[in-house]
Amino acid sequence: MRVYNFSPGPSALPLPVLEKAAAEMTDANGTGQSVMEMSHRSKDFRSVIEKTEALLRELMEIPSNYKVLFLQGGASLQFSMIPLNLAAGSVPGEGKRALYVETGIWAKKAAEEAAKFAGVETGASSKDRAYAYIPAAPAAGPDDAYYHITLNNTIVGTKWAEIPETGSVPLVADISSCILSEPLDVSKFGLLYAGAQKNLGPAGTTVVIIREDLMGRAPPWTPALLRYDVHAAEASMYNTPPCYGIYVIGLVLQWLKDKGGTAAAARRNREKADMLYSYLDNSRFFRSPVDKPFRSLMNIPFIPAENDAEKRAALEKRFAAEAAAQGLVNLAGHRLVGGMRASIYNAMPLEGVRALAGFMKRFEETV
Repeated sequence: MRVYNFSPGPSALPLPVLEKAAAEMTDANGTGQSVMEMSHRSKDFRSVIEKTEALLRELMEIPSNYKVLFLQGGASLQFSMIPLNLAAGSVPGEGKRALYVETGIWAKKAAEEAAKFAGVETGASSKDRAYAYIPAAPAAGPDDAYYHITLNNTIVGTKWAEIPETGSVPLVADISSCILSEPLDVSKFGLLYAGAQKNLGPAGTTVVIIREDLMGRAPPWTPALLRYDVHAAEASMYNTPPCYGIYVIGLVLQWLKDKGGTAAAARRNREKADMLYSYLDNSRFFRSPVDKPFRSLMNIPFIPAENDAEKRAALEKRFAAEAAAQGLVNLAGHRLVGGMRASIYNAMPLEGVRALAGFMKRFEETV
């Protein structure tokens, strides 16, 4: 029996995708071989990566002057690649200024890593209230190399309600946990990046969408594997790419297209989120720690109404265990913040959220 998997990542994949991948495990696209066995230089794999890119371009309406790259190293490697390619100086340790908005733990990590290569300024932060809101967007400076935001904050469950206006300064965004969850105007950004393991596919692949004029800015001392222009020139195959991950991403994208694309996904995701938030807002026991205007559609943390830390921890442990026994798994909050969290990505059906809300109601009646 399959469970309802609320993991923040690696997360649930659509069942039809898993079934198709299983059916093609030993014979993909009539080639008589698995994608795991294909040479990345072969025409068989080239058709796989080209189809995946074409589907992503279609679903996200990516303009023709943007490159799509399939890389490795997760979103965390992008914390280094972005400043290296957009702000690093001719000598290691020197660099232009980059503006970061600190809205959560991953946003903070991104800024800390970038500070090794650029002059990072934290223009605004919501750390004062445990990242429960998105601060007012600071103005970009004329000399800023780029302006970085984390569009959806996976751990704390916040989301930018409006995209900042940055003028001529390139806007860069981590969209790992919200990619394809709703329509997004790619033209507002200079660079977008996402780890695949939340809403795209299995862990191991990172998608980068970069405007062409931003490539070729890395200083000569930058390692080749960390240069966007090197990867773009070789169509993401400068070195062996994560072939199987790219293939599964293609299956996920086709599944999403068949279900109506990002506009239809947004309607489903809003319905799921509204159901859970409505329960939380009317519960006497559970509550959302996030300010309403900034609530995520994808990651919904919730905490019990218990002030005693020891009792609260015991309730959270009991909740996660009893939920798992009911087939509702991976609901424990991030280790750094505690509480509980339901990640309801595109692959999570409405029935899963309904089952969770029902369990929460029953649990509430026992405490």
